[in-house]
This record gives sequence, structure tokens and C-alpha cells, in this order.
Amino acid sequence: MAKSIMFQGTGSSVGKSLLVTALCRILKEDGFKVAPFKSQNMALNSFVTKSGGEIGRAQATQAESAGIEPTVDMNPILLKPTSDKGSQVIIHGRVYDNMSASEYHAFKKEAVGFVLESYKRLSGEYDVIVIEGAGSPAEINLRDNDIANMGLAELIDSPVFLIGDIDRGGVFASLVGTMELLSNSEQDRVKGFIINKFRGDKNLLKTGLEFLEGRTNKPVLGVVPYIKDILLPEEDGVVLEGKGQWPGVKGKQINITVVKLPRISNFTDLDAFKIEPDVDLKYVSSPAELEGADAVIIPGTKNTIEDLQWLWDRGIAEAVINYAKRGGMVIGICGGYQMLGLKISDPYKIETDKGEAEGLGLLPVETVLEKDKVTVQAEAVSLMDGMRVSGYEIHMGRTGGAVNKINPAFKIVKRGKERVNTEDGAVSIDGRVFGTYIHGLFDSDEFRQSFINRLRVKKGFSPSYSKSRHSEAKEEAFDRLATIVRESLDIERIYELAGIYNRVSP
Repeated sequence: MAKSIMFQGTGSSVGKSLLVTALCRILKEDGFKVAPFKSQNMALNSFVTKSGGEIGRAQATQAESAGIEPTVDMNPILLKPTSDKGSQVIIHGRVYDNMSASEYHAFKKEAVGFVLESYKRLSGEYDVIVIEGAGSPAEINLRDNDIANMGLAELIDSPVFLIGDIDRGGVFASLVGTMELLSNSEQDRVKGFIINKFRGDKNLLKTGLEFLEGRTNKPVLGVVPYIKDILLPEEDGVVLEGKGQWPGVKGKQINITVVKLPRISNFTDLDAFKIEPDVDLKYVSSPAELEGADAVIIPGTKNTIEDLQWLWDRGIAEAVINYAKRGGMVIGICGGYQMLGLKISDPYKIETDKGEAEGLGLLPVETVLEKDKVTVQAEAVSLMDGMRVSGYEIHMGRTGGAVNKINPAFKIVKRGKERVNTEDGAVSIDGRVFGTYIHGLFDSDEFRQSFINRLRVKKGFSPSYSKSRHSEAKEEAFDRLATIVRESLDIERIYELAGIYNRVSP
């Protein structure tokens, strides 16, 4: 059976996902066969595995860092919020049910079986499992039936390393306070602390670190600096709130504007633009912010009808329509594609009690939300420029022409393992508005650069022959992250405390 290392945090967004990603790459470099694991993830950024199962985007990224193919066992339970009080529950990659918070809390007695089933399979295949906790282990109201933090650690007998975020302030209080709220057996399970997101002179931390070790009798295993501009996918939309978003850089030649929907999902579709030297990517939430855009993208959402209503209420819908009428380029991905059509119907109340909603009317299509969810990897050819793209589909809608045959944007040539010849999406007659169900299409370098060159030529610039490669940029990011974390932590001590031996020197 595999050895385990579990990283828990004093709260959400303290850097658990990033440090698990780093440890996966470090262990790989050190000769171990390693896999990530997060029993329960609440996130709207998701990924589709080769088997067609849906998991959290963070676990897919961590698997990439470990050099392995993502599988549903790495994230057996994924919660996708549909409202402030309820979520779609996905188990082993497939939709299980929609549940309120109280219903899911009661369901966890049953859910633990699915978690242990996945962990057992991974444990039989790998040397080390790097486990990411969820939120904080000190949430008193969620301690019963816990399957994400200490409850899981005790079930599989895993050592725990506790992460605190010093950037938000109060790191010593949060670490000591978390320990105080744990039971004696849970305190014993914590093997040490990691201080994350530090800026400044490390020497100024000395008295604080000494106090923490003296107060808890646990070692501080390192201080990780605040890592800027790491080009890796984010786990969820919280990063877009305030300073966490990619803010936009003045002076770039091409300005791509993304509408920051309230329930935005899979905005990682747009990460590849960050590696393009002449592109500024920014997220907006008001009509005035569309000014100066060379292209407007409406991304995916977990609640298309509610977010479409938000567009109308905020005046953004009308602003996008007027922008398109002036010759602007508008792109919709998944839920964004559905919004560009004439109408969205929800006869089974999948997302909302509202029966239907008026779309932006920029494409001659209508969408009906259905009970069955499509989750599949896909390969396609763009019918706009002939470039090949690869990505994945995650949607519960069926979109088709409202009256006449539509002009498809893509021809799908492979879905899962099956060779096909089917149409996807739609494109306007003038080619300036298009929509698609294919997530991750801009990760395809040739298609992304063809799209950017179209915008460049429209502005009077010459085409750019960029050599940017998204896959290479991610590999460089994994290596950079691993180097920083290896230099910041006492990796040898962490291995020792986790009972990991016989490693290969890097």
C-alpha cells in the first residue's frame, strides 16, 4: 500500500492545491510513482478524464505535475454549487444528485464508502499519495461525518502537515487556534507546519516561528514565499475576486475581455492567453469595461439562465449586443455559447424554476437544458480557419438551429475513443460571433495564435508568429514551482515524518 502525505490548511485559499502540485512534482523528480487525491472538492473549474468522468481541475493539474493521466479516483466527490444553498454532487465522475447543504451533510455517511473505494485503488498503484484537505479541519459545525480532513486522515492513518497563509495576516493565531480546536489524537497526527505566501525578510519571522514551535511542540518545516505569476490553472472563481484576478496589463496590442459571470466555471479555458506576449486578458463585470476590447468572451457557468438574467440586469447583455453590431468579435464557450442564442429553455428545472430565458440573439440557435450530462474529451477541426483543436465537453444542454440550418463553428472528429463526424457550435455569417461546447480550445497553440492574428490584422498590425507553447509553459511552471518549494521546505524531514524512505536523489 502507498505511503500518504496529507496537506490541510487553516482555511480555504491558503495554498493547499499549489503545494500539493509542487510535492507531486518533487516526488516525481525523486523517483517515486506519485498520485494526488482530494476526497471532496467544491469547485466550478472541472476537467474531463479520458474515461469521460468529471473531476476538479486542481486534481487534473496535480496529476499532470506528477506526470500521470488524471482519473476519477483522484477526486471521487466533486461538488458544483448551483446556488448559495445547493450543489450538484458528482461521484466517480458522474452526476449522482442535486443536494442542499443539509442533505449532503447527512449523505456523507454513505459518501465515505466511495472515497475509500477510490483511495484503495490508488494506493495499490502508486508509491505515495499526496492528499489535499478541504477548507479547515477546525470547522466545528462540520466535524461530524468529516470525509475531507481529519476524518479521512484517521480512516487511512495519514500524517498531516498544516499550512497557514501569512499573506492574509494572523498566521500564528490561525495555526495555534486550529490546533486548539483539534482532539488530542488529531493533534498527534499533525507532524508539522508550513508557512505559505511570505513576503519580506525571513529573519523577521524568527521569534514567531520559535513561539509556534514552543507552544505546539511541532516543527515548522519551512516558509514558502509568495509565488507570483505562476501559470497554472486556478481551482475556482474565488481567485477572480479582488486582487487575485489576472488584472490586465496596459500597453499590450490585443485586448481580450472576459465577462466575469457570478457562477463562472472553467475560466481556465482562457489561461493560455497569459503566455502570449502581445495579449492582455482581463475580467470585467460592468458594461463600461467593455470599452477598448478587441474580443469579448462569455465563458462557462454552472447556472446559465440565472447568469444570463444577470447580464440583462447589469446592462452587459445590451452592451455586448451593441458591441457585436459595431463589428466586435464575441465568443461564447459552453454556457456562454447558449447565452449567445435566441432562447434557453429549462423544462425539467435543471438549473432554475424559470421556464425559459431570452438570449442575446447573436446566433440563430436555441438551447434546451436536459437531464443527462455530457462529459467527454473531444478533438475537432475549426471550420473557421482549418486549425485542429482538442478539449472536452461538459454540458447539460442541447443546442440547435432555431429555424434554418446553422453554420457550425467546428467539426468534431473524435469524442472519447470514438471517431465521429459531427458538428459543434455556430458561427455568424460574417464570422465575428461564434460559440462552442469545446472547453480548452484555446490551449491548442495553432488555433489560439490564428485567433489572435485575426484580431491583430483587424487592428492594422502584422500577423505574429508566436512560438508560445501552452504545454511547455505548464511544464516550466511545474518545474519552477517545485524548485521554489524544494528550496523553501525541509523535504528530507517531511519524508522522514511521513515514513517515506529509499528515495532516489534528484
